[in-house]
Amino acid sequence: MAYETEDHETQYCFPAINSSCIKGKRSSHEYYIMYVFFSLLSAWTVFLNLLVIISISHFKKLHTPTNLIILSLAVDDMLIGLIVMPVDAIKLIESCWYFGDTLCDVFMIIMGLLLSTSLSNLVLIAVDRYVAVCHPLLYPQKITMTKTLISICLYWFFCLTCNIAFLISSRYFDTSQTTDMCFGKCYLIVSFSWTFTDMFLSFLFPCTLIITLYLRIFYVAHQQVKVINSLVKGGKSEMEGSIRRKSESKAALTLGIIVTVYLLCYIPYYILSVAGTSVISSATMSFLIWTLYFNSGLNPLIYSLFYRWFKISIKFILTLKIFKTASSLLDIFAEYS
Repeated sequence: MAYETEDHETQYCFPAINSSCIKGKRSSHEYYIMYVFFSLLSAWTVFLNLLVIISISHFKKLHTPTNLIILSLAVDDMLIGLIVMPVDAIKLIESCWYFGDTLCDVFMIIMGLLLSTSLSNLVLIAVDRYVAVCHPLLYPQKITMTKTLISICLYWFFCLTCNIAFLISSRYFDTSQTTDMCFGKCYLIVSFSWTFTDMFLSFLFPCTLIITLYLRIFYVAHQQVKVINSLVKGGKSEMEGSIRRKSESKAALTLGIIVTVYLLCYIPYYILSVAGTSVISSATMSFLIWTLYFNSGLNPLIYSLFYRWFKISIKFILTLKIFKTASSLLDIFAEYS
């Protein structure tokens, strides 16, 4: 068994190897409860984000630049639930890494890629909403499906390249990696300079950009509310324009909530990671890392609370109505009204 049967026994990840790491002690109850909990959390994250992916992919009315970025974010979150959560849960529960150094490096790259692209998607969302709310007349020309798709692909490629370069430089060119290492663990010993650089490039700069754009968005939206109120008694064309601006502002507010939840989950990790493991316990770091993962399951819940189209699409998916002929052509917005 993978858990301890006797408190005084010391078990090793690889008993036949002298440099093996020591396995953590867990009771059988802790062992099974943790596996059940993390399995349910992983399945829940995959299921919710899969609903978002199917909704946006299936219904043609949802094929918009904004929803394309949301689709990218949902794919990212689903992969975290499908790959990162299960593997990291095994690593946490077993307190050993049984899959070799190569798969450890691959896992580190995948984990870094998915966590960094989450923030990249939020940057794209902020830019999209900024143009839609602050420059509505330029939006159809500036933000197209093709440009959005290219931007998403470039961000994914850039994040992948950066994470590969970061792992190679930390793993193979940092001499601190060879100290106090035992066989059966999967982690990186990152220097303070690399930690600070990563925090600036992967968190501080993108977050500053996002917050700046949203402050501008909400200021313009507030000004537009005054215009909308003054046009209540105006003509039909004016009312249609005001309704559209109100819709764009509401979408910005919803996506702003997603960004806020993201920051609340990520800020504690990045702040405390600078202190290093010598100051913060491994249990605290594990909790902060899983807070990042947990964020991947929160976004679909926000969609269900604020997006009417998502509620309708869920009903069509769960009742299997999406398999009906021409269901993809359904006007999902008119269906609600």
